[in-house]
Amino acid sequence: MTRKATKPVQIGELARQLGITTRTIRYYEEIGLMGKNDRLGGSTRMYNKDDILRLKFILKMKAMGVSLKEIQELSDIFDINDQDFTTITPKLIAILDHHIAKVDDKIAKLSSLRNDIVNYRVRIMDLLENGKPA
Repeated sequence: MTRKATKPVQIGELARQLGITTRTIRYYEEIGLMGKNDRLGGSTRMYNKDDILRLKFILKMKAMGVSLKEIQELSDIFDINDQDFTTITPKLIAILDHHIAKVDDKIAKLSSLRNDIVNYRVRIMDLLENGKPA
């Protein structure tokens, strides 16, 4: 399967492709997550392959529950180090490990809640069937 070349796209097209709003992209630019981008005629935003990959990375991190503050830390490290991905790897691993622990904690709490609900249901069914508490 051949991969088509990625030509620069305008903000509206990029937003449409990624299923987000242009305001979201602009906001990420305003807070410094997107780095610098090219503009045509002084106002039209154009996004190249690296910009698109960066935005996809931001969206992936957001989908995994990573905060904008944490993404900003990664972005700062990335930009300070000439956009060398390996420089953010240790911080990224630490952030992901933290989120894995949070998810594991939520799963444990939900599992406990499920058990409580099942046990309560059993007690109610016993009460209904036998006319007395279990």
